Amino acid sequence: MKTKPAENLFIIGDIEVYGYEQEFQKLWGEFNEGGDLIAVLLKFEENYIPFALDSFDARGFAEVMSNDSTFKMMSGIKGITEQIEPFLNQPYKRKRQLYYAKCTKLNTDTNNVDLSNVQQAQPHDAQELVELLNSVPEFNLSTMTLERKLRELNDGSSRSFFIKEDGKIVSTASTAAENSMSAMVVGVATQEKYKKKGYATNCMLKLCSQLLDEGKELCLFYDNPEAGAIYKRIGFEDIGFWMIYTYE
Repeated sequence: MKTKPAENLFIIGDIEVYGYEQEFQKLWGEFNEGGDLIAVLLKFEENYIPFALDSFDARGFAEVMSNDSTFKMMSGIKGITEQIEPFLNQPYKRKRQLYYAKCTKLNTDTNNVDLSNVQQAQPHDAQELVELLNSVPEFNLSTMTLERKLRELNDGSSRSFFIKEDGKIVSTASTAAENSMSAMVVGVATQEKYKKKGYATNCMLKLCSQLLDEGKELCLFYDNPEAGAIYKRIGFEDIGFWMIYTYE
């Protein structure tokens, strides 16, 4: 599974952080006749994430999920989840499709861009970062809290960069689910008054260049084509769709 670190971000990250002995996390594997692992199913709390490089036992994975009374969500790459969906006993309540993009190299030479006003966040910046995200309309469904932001900044599963103007944080970009091989870019936001100044792009460039220098692949979800165009200018390429199914 490590041959696809961006595609397997959540599976790799959850195994690295929580291992195999947690009550809230379980893993199933499908093996071929030679004993090679060909498919994985991860359960994290009520969410199931499947992954396979080729054909796999979609019916078998569906049976595992349908027989779990706590099953409420399935998420993963579209080509995999759509094979499982017909075999699930439960009708889904909601199905959401997001573009899934990854970056292994920046299109921009950051040595030629002035990023001196981009700062890396420390735990004492958490309150202001959360307030910024909660003030931006695109994040009105965000579940980010001060406690969660502090935990992520302290445990190394997330990092944030920001730009200040007029004495306050006005633009930011962060990671989530960081692991030894990959990271998810999230929380790219700018206050309305400070948009169209390239602030979010510069926060992204600083963030992405640091992670790529560490040898990590980057990925992100988006459903807004305008945002997608910005990400593609930086160096992200679409690799498919990420599906999120919610069940009763």
